[in-house]
Amino acid sequence: MYYIVGLGNPGEEYELTRHNTGRLALADYAKNNKVIFPDTFMNNSGKALKNLIKSKKMAEHLIVVHDDLDLSLGRFKIVFGRDSAGHKGVESIIKNIKTKDFIRIRVGTSPVTPSGKIKKPPAEKVINHILGKFKPKELAIIKKLSKKITSAIETIIKDGLQKAMSLYN
Repeated sequence: MYYIVGLGNPGEEYELTRHNTGRLALADYAKNNKVIFPDTFMNNSGKALKNLIKSKKMAEHLIVVHDDLDLSLGRFKIVFGRDSAGHKGVESIIKNIKTKDFIRIRVGTSPVTPSGKIKKPPAEKVINHILGKFKPKELAIIKKLSKKITSAIETIIKDGLQKAMSLYN
């Protein structure tokens, strides 16, 4: 059994923000499948999973979908066993389930230059960026990407992590 988790912040005011990318990216998948949307703020995501994921074996079947500033909007990457890279929600999960050995689907939220280079916001503007709402064009990109993310999750479940990584990364 896999545990699919979409990270974000609860509440209407955060609904269409970049910080809710994990939840937005799983909207299609959640229509027909069980998905966990922690009813906690991003930085406390691990507390919501602490009583659910009780062993390393269970953690290996955890798939966490979240926003990522290190990837451009419209891209996603599947990783396993990585550090948080500064993502507070992922840090909270690692701390609370006491392992980093779980699957993450990192969904890009950073803009790109006309030449396609990632244009990550400077440190002092990160909070405004991630808590800012998606523009309609950006939201359309996330909605389109959610179909690929659904396929990637289905591949992980049916054919394994390595197959999904080779197909989608």
